[in-house]
Amino acid sequence: MTDMALETSALGKRYGRSWALQECSLRLPTGRIAGLVGPNGAGKSTLLHLAVGLLRPDAGWARVFGQDPRDNTEVLPEIGFVAQDTPLYRDFTVTDLITLGGKLNRRWDAAFARDRIAQLDIPFRKPVGKLSGGQRAQVALTLAMAKRPRLLLLDEPVAALDPLARREFMQALMGVVSESDTTVLLSSHLVADLERVCDYLIVLQKAHVQLAGPIDDLLDEHRTLVGPRTEPDTLPGVAKVISASHTDRQSTLLVRTQGPPINDPSWTQREVALEDLVVAYLHAGTRTARTVSEVTA
Repeated sequence: MTDMALETSALGKRYGRSWALQECSLRLPTGRIAGLVGPNGAGKSTLLHLAVGLLRPDAGWARVFGQDPRDNTEVLPEIGFVAQDTPLYRDFTVTDLITLGGKLNRRWDAAFARDRIAQLDIPFRKPVGKLSGGQRAQVALTLAMAKRPRLLLLDEPVAALDPLARREFMQALMGVVSESDTTVLLSSHLVADLERVCDYLIVLQKAHVQLAGPIDDLLDEHRTLVGPRTEPDTLPGVAKVISASHTDRQSTLLVRTQGPPINDPSWTQREVALEDLVVAYLHAGTRTARTVSEVTA
């Protein structure tokens, strides 16, 4: 059995002449709660729809637990998916949706769904369209988890929620995941929300993966350096300069380190916050995309 919940290689999806996702290669190990970060239009939803088999790639491939998810009756039951805006049958009651889930899924935990809805004090017999946005998000998460998936994909499920409802949703997600061995890939552009629950990070910008890996490792590999004005490529122990700003006498660099630590006393080192790291890679991705566009124009 593969230890990768999701793996892609040079995955791409094109609409007309524009690539929504391009050269996307990543590996998401099982057992992780991963944050998929990027601005609107970065390709997050496209990646998730390819992973769940709702789209056919125009380049490369995607594998879920080592298998192609498209029309795959073996792997699709292992995937739970909550799309943007938590689409549900608005005229159905929660009871109707739980009953429908039992008819459509071969491994369905109706007792879990009923118990969780009751704990959340969501009315069973009220049409879903008349529930609040937070309640609909919780119903969608409950239905996805009642499927007992091994991989749960969430496409910005809290984007329309207020801060309190977002926090409650994230807490509920953590509680549900802690009781199972589910791998989660959670798409969002709200880094603060992801930081509370995720241990793995994937950064998308301009249809490309800019950064991927365990969050603790990524933070440990990056540093902010402040020192004398210099050419950043000359610094020993620096694998890559992600961002740089300069005054006449001083340089401030966010770098990815390699090998032995940087011991130059003329440089002050600081740890990097997750949001600062994400923003730096998003800006770097924008610069790269512009360079490619200029070359290919």
